[in-house]
Amino acid sequence: MSKVIIFGVQDNAELAHYYLKSDSPHEVVAFCVNQHYVPTSGEFQGLPVVAFEDVTSRFRPDEYVFFAPLAPNKMNRERERVYNEIKGKQYSMISYVSSKATTFENEIGENCFILEDNTLQPFTKIGNNVMLWSGNHIGHHGVIHDHVTFTSHVVMSGHCNIGSYSFFGVNSTLRNGLKIAEGSFIAMASAVMEDTEAWSVYKGNPAEKMKIPSTRVKF
Repeated sequence: MSKVIIFGVQDNAELAHYYLKSDSPHEVVAFCVNQHYVPTSGEFQGLPVVAFEDVTSRFRPDEYVFFAPLAPNKMNRERERVYNEIKGKQYSMISYVSSKATTFENEIGENCFILEDNTLQPFTKIGNNVMLWSGNHIGHHGVIHDHVTFTSHVVMSGHCNIGSYSFFGVNSTLRNGLKIAEGSFIAMASAVMEDTEAWSVYKGNPAEKMKIPSTRVKF
């Protein structure tokens, strides 16, 4: 059992608190945000909210761990930034894997948030800071690299290689053996049949690369 500090005070933090409290051996002891986001009450879910700038003075890195289940803003780059800043303060980070997920001794990195009804088939590896919302199928012999978000009911067939910072919308589907380049955005209900290009948006069935003016891209 670890004593956990959750980064954030919004929906994902509230969900993480619920899941850790009801379905893990860990004890959540506090929440943490940057100084200007600390609520005036100084509390969230009945626990103290501490400023990240001062957290090491109250919770020593050799006694406490972090969990940062943040939303995938800016193609997961904000999640990466917070993850790196927490690691920079020498904290270890836990992962949460639901007891209602199906796994096969998969290699899973730090700060992953893997919810109920995910199936991770054998010989698939999950990197750091990966979020798998509920109900995804993660096929065998695949690799999901760091800072990736799957929403819900995504089907990733076997032998796929998922590049960092990628995002998958609800009900999207990947053919087997694909290489999804870093920063790929796969829109809801899209069926990806070919390898993707980095920092591109794909939509449709079969999925096609969208022509988006660079002024509108906010990766």
